[in-house]
Amino acid sequence: MRKLLVFNSVTVDGYFTDVKGGMSWAHQQDPEWNEFTKENAKSGGELLFGRVTYDLMKGFWPTPAAAEHFPVVAKQMNDAPKIVFSRTMDQPTWNNTRLIKGDLPDAVRKLKGESGEDLVLLGSGSIVSQLAPEGVIDEYQIIVNPIVLGAGRTMFDGVREKLRLRPTRTRTFANGNVLICYQPIT
Repeated sequence: MRKLLVFNSVTVDGYFTDVKGGMSWAHQQDPEWNEFTKENAKSGGELLFGRVTYDLMKGFWPTPAAAEHFPVVAKQMNDAPKIVFSRTMDQPTWNNTRLIKGDLPDAVRKLKGESGEDLVLLGSGSIVSQLAPEGVIDEYQIIVNPIVLGAGRTMFDGVREKLRLRPTRTRTFANGNVLICYQPIT
C-alpha cells in the first residue's frame, strides 16, 4: 500500500499562503537548502495537486526560466507522474498528468491501494484540509520558514476537529528553515 505524504511550507505564525495566495516568502535560497530540495525531489513519488496549485506549478516548471535556474528540480517536476484533483478542469495540459474528479477521499483511498511509489501532495491547502480529517494522510513534512506574515491562510482551513500528530524527525537548515515531520496519532 502506498503512503500519502504532504510536503508544504508554513510561516512561524502558521500561514501556508499570504493574504493574496502567494508563497514567494517560502523561496529562501542557500547551497544547503538547494541541495536538500534537489535530493528530496529525487526521492520520487506521484505528485498530487489541487487545481490552483497545479496551475501555478504548470505555469513555472515547464518554462525556460525554471530549466535555467533549477535544472534538476525542473526536470524531475516535469517528468514526474502527476495527478490533479479538479471539478472544473476538462483536460490537464502538463505532461504525465491525469485528472481525477469526484469524491476526493475515496479517490485517494483507491490511489493508496494501487501499486507504485508513494503519493506526495504539494501545496494544495484545500486538498490537505479535506483529506486530513479523513485519516488518509500518512505523514506531514512541514517546512517552517523564519518569517511572520501576520495574516494569510493555513493549510488546515476548515478542519473542525483536533488532529493529533506526533513528531518523527526534524532538521534545521542554515537559512533558518526547519523541517518537522509528523505522523497522525490514530
